[in-house]
Amino acid sequence: MSRPKPTVLLESHEERRSVNARVFQVLEAAAVYAVFYDGQPCNIRIATAYRDYPGPKYPRVTFMSPGHAHRMARRLNKRFNTTAFTVVRFVDGELDLGD
Repeated sequence: MSRPKPTVLLESHEERRSVNARVFQVLEAAAVYAVFYDGQPCNIRIATAYRDYPGPKYPRVTFMSPGHAHRMARRLNKRFNTTAFTVVRFVDGELDLGD
């Protein structure tokens, strides 16, 4: 079974004249899924233990697909030997105007 075709809300083409020119598309999503720790939003940071190079990495904790979010929560629960990482589904929320 193939994946259903997404609804494109907005589209922009790059001005390159090469085979690597990209098309940016804003797609409709039913919801956003986020990994929470102990009922609170969280971020994840991965740092090198013995040196400062190449600097910390911050993996994503919000996803458009529930499968990716549940996989991340399972991995974190296994790594930290807990069940405190859960997935929260956001369908409607308050508007942040970035003041």
